[in-house]
Amino acid sequence: MNKNLKCVIIDDEPLAAALIKSYVEASEELEVAGVFEDAIAASEFLNNHHIDLLFSDINMPDITGIDLFKSLVYKPMVIFTTAHKNFAFEGFELEAVDYLLKPIDYIRFKKAVNKAKEFYRYQNEKSIPTTEESIFVHSEYKLVKINLSDILYIESLEDYVKIHLQASKMILTLMPLKKMLEKLPASQFKRIHRSFVVSTQKITSIHNRKAELITGEILPISDTYAEVINEWKNQ
Repeated sequence: MNKNLKCVIIDDEPLAAALIKSYVEASEELEVAGVFEDAIAASEFLNNHHIDLLFSDINMPDITGIDLFKSLVYKPMVIFTTAHKNFAFEGFELEAVDYLLKPIDYIRFKKAVNKAKEFYRYQNEKSIPTTEESIFVHSEYKLVKINLSDILYIESLEDYVKIHLQASKMILTLMPLKKMLEKLPASQFKRIHRSFVVSTQKITSIHNRKAELITGEILPISDTYAEVINEWKNQ
């Protein structure tokens, strides 16, 4: 990533805003474009300037950080901050990069920022010819990077998908299966059922309209997608 990410900080607590500002200034590839204690003034600024990354407190007197973000015409990447551990916010639906619990230490801050940098690079370098090795999804209020080589299969749960990974791990994200399939390289992932997309590299055998994976799990192959598997086997 060659350019610096322009950042805006919004927090009605001057000390909290100053702390994040000092962290941004100490970080490579970040620059402060504005610091605001007034959420309304911040909103006007954001709607008139291109900003890459927003640090926004959730609890503010005039408008919450969530409502402010929803109102923006152009939505930058956002990292929410809060002093309330059990605050039930809508970061999942807003696709926040991360959320930070106050008091924020520098190591945790850097972890969130590195995630934002990586996502920015992922979003802005898609035109460069390369082999995709990972994807990003939002899960549990955070942006999560998933290596394609770790994916066994993906299961549809209506509006959500469950991504089954090696080592018995699973990630749940709000996304229809069709949209998830668009993120994946067609040469490596095939839809074999209305509810399942599988990594062809993880299939050990196919028999009687069933695909057995390296983990021993068996997935059904529906009539609708049987031809897709036949084409793959003949490649």
